[in-house]
Amino acid sequence: MQMQILIALIRKEFMVLLRDVHALTSLFLMPVIFIVIMSLALKDIYSPPVRGQSYALEVRDKGPLADEFVRRWVALRGAPQSMPAAPQEALRRGALRYIVIVEPTFSAVLSAPNTPSGVQVRLIADPALEISLFRATEAQLSALIGELRAEALQDRFTGISTKGGQAIHLLVSTERLSLGIHPTAVQQNVPAWLVFGMFFVVNAIANLLVQENDNGTLSRLLTLGVSPGVQLLSKGLPYLVVNAVQAALMLAVGIWLMPLLGGDGLSLAGIHWGSLILLLAALSIAAVGMALALASLIRTHAQASTIGPILNVLMAALGGVMVPRSIMPATMQTIAGYSPMNWGLEGLLAVLLRHATPVEILPQAACLAAFGAVMLMAAVVLFKRRTSL
Repeated sequence: MQMQILIALIRKEFMVLLRDVHALTSLFLMPVIFIVIMSLALKDIYSPPVRGQSYALEVRDKGPLADEFVRRWVALRGAPQSMPAAPQEALRRGALRYIVIVEPTFSAVLSAPNTPSGVQVRLIADPALEISLFRATEAQLSALIGELRAEALQDRFTGISTKGGQAIHLLVSTERLSLGIHPTAVQQNVPAWLVFGMFFVVNAIANLLVQENDNGTLSRLLTLGVSPGVQLLSKGLPYLVVNAVQAALMLAVGIWLMPLLGGDGLSLAGIHWGSLILLLAALSIAAVGMALALASLIRTHAQASTIGPILNVLMAALGGVMVPRSIMPATMQTIAGYSPMNWGLEGLLAVLLRHATPVEILPQAACLAAFGAVMLMAAVVLFKRRTSL
């Protein structure tokens, strides 16, 4: 009997959800918009476009090393713009991204056998220049000056000129362990907003409980002998299906839609599908469990429309969804480690970027499932208290 009632209630929940256009829009369209906007906006964050930035050169030295420096820098960064009459004002307004100034003693100091003294090259940047671009420019500038000095000293003491022979990059080999993919904005944002979207079911469930409490549906079901556990289960199970559709939609957006919009595509090649399914299932249990617990606490539509979304945004901010955990201060990284959203995000990144096996993502999946179980038990207690009032 209880099973028949459960099936009937689940059917009812699906019908209510399908009629609620606003809930469907928030559950499916909002995460898609976030993925598209954030992925396109942060497309170059993992490969800063160092070439093509507007800059100016002021060369006060007429020596050969200064000429060679200019030649190589232009080859690396493209042609400079003319030096404006008020360079610092141009930087302040963003007309130039940076200025490189070569001092009059540049050639003499670089070719001198003694330890160089005094600043010979100045880099002055736009205050709004991204830190990644600033550091990349700084590193490239230092490396080029080091190469020129090494070549000048070799020429001075041996009489052999090997232009380009002292290039530092010839001594260094860099590679990222390749699994056929490399981190991109899409591969970071799809998992992040997928997690955020799955936890957003709290708003829909809370509004539904408030509505049924106001129209007496919850009381009538209790009078008919439907237990609180069955009522909660009938509301939670449909949203497990909703979460599965959300996950499929978010992944599809990353794979097929983002390349059409000019972004990078999400790659699922080589991933362990068992790991992905396990993690998504645990994540869905955690999201629905928390949503049911919060919904059992909420009493009005105003509370449903504010408490759930605010809590989700706070969890996203702390959990690495809005700001990657890797760039947070150490204290914030520790705090983020206690966020269920972070467990889900770290697990998804491990699956998508490192091709983690089910055993490797078991800690995150176990934490999510345990969190979901605790929230479900709390939801039953809170729901019983709510319906007994």
